[in-house]
Amino acid sequence: MKTEFTKKILPNGLTVLVHPDPDTRMGSLNIMVKVGSRDEDPEHTGFAHLFEHLMFSGSQHIPSYDQVAQSMGAENNAFTSNDLTDYYLTFPAHQLEVALWLERDRMGCPVIDQNALDTQKSVVIEEFKQRYLNQPYGDAWLELRNLAYKTHPYRWATIGKELAHIEKATLDVVLDFKNRFYAPDRMILAVSGPYEAERVVETVHRWFGDWASSGYQPQPRPQEPVQNGIRRLDKPGLYPAPALYMAFHMPGRGETGYHACDLITDVLSRGQSSRLFRNLVMERGLFSDLNAYVTGDMDPGLLVVSGHCAPGVDLDLAENAVWETLERLRHEEITEFERDKSLHQIESSLVFARLQGLNMAMNLCYFEYLSSAENYDLELDCYRAVTPAMIKEQASIVLQPRNASVLRYIPSDHAS
Repeated sequence: MKTEFTKKILPNGLTVLVHPDPDTRMGSLNIMVKVGSRDEDPEHTGFAHLFEHLMFSGSQHIPSYDQVAQSMGAENNAFTSNDLTDYYLTFPAHQLEVALWLERDRMGCPVIDQNALDTQKSVVIEEFKQRYLNQPYGDAWLELRNLAYKTHPYRWATIGKELAHIEKATLDVVLDFKNRFYAPDRMILAVSGPYEAERVVETVHRWFGDWASSGYQPQPRPQEPVQNGIRRLDKPGLYPAPALYMAFHMPGRGETGYHACDLITDVLSRGQSSRLFRNLVMERGLFSDLNAYVTGDMDPGLLVVSGHCAPGVDLDLAENAVWETLERLRHEEITEFERDKSLHQIESSLVFARLQGLNMAMNLCYFEYLSSAENYDLELDCYRAVTPAMIKEQASIVLQPRNASVLRYIPSDHAS
């Protein structure tokens, strides 16, 4: 299927994408900022996520973004990942001008003073404590990333490497972050709705065209060396049950082999007939839950297998059973049925995603950042081109013990 859209790069570097959708009365606006945790200084981590919070602290002409958005019948939110920061807004279609005014003022003229910084630092610090430090297994991604990566900035999570980096964040460092990354040449803006593309481009130019580019060119990121031996970390403590996390290095989002690795995780854990669920949860009762998934990072990411042991199950026994399942996948070609079942589920997800304007705007931004917005239309074909033999090939490369980082949570009464 071919997606209709118009692409225009403004003189200040802002990339504008417009997807006309005459069958809706809603408009969608997505702004993707080319900054994530991978772009941070190792001594100032968590700043992309912190800055996302700061962008809701008000701007020069709009003290309360949410108040204006709600008054126009809009819904909005944002998220930060390893690769990017994304802001999105859905609204009645006739409110496009208001939506662009909101985002132009927020992106270009945010109020970032000591009071705003102190407030949002407190919010992020509390989030860090509640989500990552004060609950069982909460620090899994802090530990797992640090175990799997030794050089690449994926070695810290979006929340940051450590709490102190947020606590010690100064206004000067935060403003320097803004000046480098929050500029039109570091952004992709997409609009979806019942609009004429040329008129939308003209309107965006009117609102954003006078905003000066930063000219910032990030330095090349250090590449992670090939892992040549299994890495392990056991964490004894007060946990409800033993837990297992296994991470394997895999190709990045735009690289050959990514789609086959994604299908590997479906074969392993998507649905009750998947290999891990059927064998180790249902039949042998070793795990209460067991999942496989990919991180989906733009640079080489991770294929992860994680789960919690069933009551009374020995963690060594459970881990060995997972290795046995992975070993079979490395040496036995999957069936056409397994491949087709996974492909049908992915196809359904991709097709339904196209029915919502916000998903279209977000995906056009993402693929434009990854490679080119045109490649969004090729995504389904990339999955369809994966054969059982290709899945086996990637499994034999990726699911090697020497490529694994294993994190285990051991309840105190289980520790030897």
